[in-house]
Amino acid sequence: MFVLVNLKAYDVDPVEIATAARDVAEESGARIGVAPQAAHLPAVADTGVETWAQHVSAVEHGSHTGSTLAEAVADAGASGTLINHSEKRLKLADIDAAMDAAERAGLETCVCANNPDQVGAVAALGPDAVAVEPPELIGGDVSVASADPDIVEDAVAAANAVDDAVAVYCGAGVSTGEDVDAAGDLGAEGVLLASGVAKADDPRAVLEDLVSPL
Repeated sequence: MFVLVNLKAYDVDPVEIATAARDVAEESGARIGVAPQAAHLPAVADTGVETWAQHVSAVEHGSHTGSTLAEAVADAGASGTLINHSEKRLKLADIDAAMDAAERAGLETCVCANNPDQVGAVAALGPDAVAVEPPELIGGDVSVASADPDIVEDAVAAANAVDDAVAVYCGAGVSTGEDVDAAGDLGAEGVLLASGVAKADDPRAVLEDLVSPL
């Protein structure tokens, strides 16, 4: 089970959270990744935690001012990237091109989707993983695995029907070890969360609780 923490653009100390994630991962044996702002990628990677980008653009080297070049992300220390997060939506063709860019740079990919139908569509593009995240639950206190477990089960079924090599992650509202356990019971191979860790008074304690069932 992979625990991927998206720091979004929250007013947090990314190095502090990354250090806590690294320590909890080492002590528990769990796989934990952190996705900071692009400017913070080198500092987070320097902690030794598994580091992910929040986005890569569907571009190659060239005249693309303001874009997030996949090669630059990899050079900064990232080993993977989110694509098509609910807060950074892309058209299907751009998702495909962003995945090509990530593959070119050797980055693992997790494409976000709102529902099982979208999961099936993006699974056909061949990402490493798809995260199902109903937008209405993002940033809330109720996990999708608890609020609507059918979505997770249907997402797993949709991905498996297209390509059973594509892992399904459970996102939106995940904040406790019980949420992680429930996601696993529904067939998810990872969880994607943000505020549950980033906004916590004690991120390390939350991370320890998240991996406690693993």
